[in-house]
Amino acid sequence: MTAITSEISEFVEDLVGRIPPFPNPFRKPFAAVAWTVRTAFGIVTLILLLAVVAAVPLLNVLALGYLLDVEGRVARSGKLRSAFPLLDLAPKIGSIALGIWLWIIPIRLLAGAAADARLIDPQSASAANLEGITFLAACLVTVHLCLALGRGGGFWYFCRPIKNVKWLIRQFREGHDWEQSERQVRSFVAGLRLKHHFWLGLRGFLGAAVWLFLPTALLAAAEKTEGGPILVTVLGGLCLVPVLAWLPFLQARFAAQNRLRAMFELGSIRQLFAKAPIAWLLAVIVVYTLTLPLYLLKVALPPQDAMWFVTIVFLVSIYPAKVAVGWAYHRAVTKEKRAWFGLRWISRALMVPLLGLYVFLLFFTQFIGAQGKLVLFQHHAFLLPVPF
Repeated sequence: MTAITSEISEFVEDLVGRIPPFPNPFRKPFAAVAWTVRTAFGIVTLILLLAVVAAVPLLNVLALGYLLDVEGRVARSGKLRSAFPLLDLAPKIGSIALGIWLWIIPIRLLAGAAADARLIDPQSASAANLEGITFLAACLVTVHLCLALGRGGGFWYFCRPIKNVKWLIRQFREGHDWEQSERQVRSFVAGLRLKHHFWLGLRGFLGAAVWLFLPTALLAAAEKTEGGPILVTVLGGLCLVPVLAWLPFLQARFAAQNRLRAMFELGSIRQLFAKAPIAWLLAVIVVYTLTLPLYLLKVALPPQDAMWFVTIVFLVSIYPAKVAVGWAYHRAVTKEKRAWFGLRWISRALMVPLLGLYVFLLFFTQFIGAQGKLVLFQHHAFLLPVPF
């Protein structure tokens, strides 16, 4: 317990040091409004960034790793503030993405006009002029974007190209330390912790897949409603109920301790459940209530290049589920005594039929989904947060 408490303290101190606290709205109303706007912009940026990443094969492991990191941080600290580990970097990421996107729009318009002119009259002077203007504009925009990024990537830096050029001339005259700029870029990239999130997501995916594959394969065995296959399907459903009961907290334990072996420490999870059964029941209800409606979105999937928009809905649903499980795990870890046995058995008595209903409904999603039986194996609450 002492080691866990020390780990929690170090984590919270690190987090508080990176995210500014909320200003007093009565003493500093403008600062409070600015903090709120910046935080809201950061959260929206995080969701959009994760949606784009989750829609790209292989990179979607990063999205899963981030969600597991969120779950692990909440499990260690028990605070909602811990649910946004990249919130200090998100506004800058959003500013960079927005600034680049706005400057790419005129280049795309010019490129479209040049393509149309070349298609109508390939040998005309207008087509050649438009191509030259497009090339020149692309070069100037590229230089401007590089200078805006070099100044720090703030949104207003993308809106002042002339001042960026003056800044560059001044840096050359004053002998700017370009190695310091490189260190700042490296520090920003290091803050994203890409390697950590990818490795965390990959191991979390593999651990959950080990638990889920066999019972899900048994659940998907039936081709008709009679004979041996239906008995195998019923057996798979019965096996899937306890797996779905324990897996959210096994994955939370793995995320909190960053140990793959923790994904299989079922005995420890059972002991923790006895300390906070009501919290765990509520977390299970939140997870599967938010997860089940996602299968309705897979009745007809959009084209692959539009999949990022659908992943926004998936992430908005899965994100609070991870936070709820992390919160329940933290409550169990911080309690020293087991809960009253009546609460433990009431929680079990409610959890089993609810999960049985979830598995029953899950079985029929294969008949409404565009991907058939493959839908059963996706388990977005634990595997990749993507609808494909």
